[in-house]
Amino acid sequence: MTEQTEISASDARARRAAKRVGLVARKSRGRRDSFYNFGGFILIDPYCSGLVAGQNFDLTADDVIDWCRKG
Repeated sequence: MTEQTEISASDARARRAAKRVGLVARKSRGRRDSFYNFGGFILIDPYCSGLVAGQNFDLTADDVIDWCRKG
């Protein structure tokens, strides 16, 4: 697998892990490394549109998976 394919696969695993626990993992689409955007994920509760984790898009795909396993 190429590096981009591996990144896409880990992003998909993170989204599936979040979905299993009733959350949405949203990845930043904005410019990376800006003041409030680190280019990663945030976790959102879709029922109340509340932020659960990753306020500054600072979660990696592995962070999302770990958070969903613990939470």
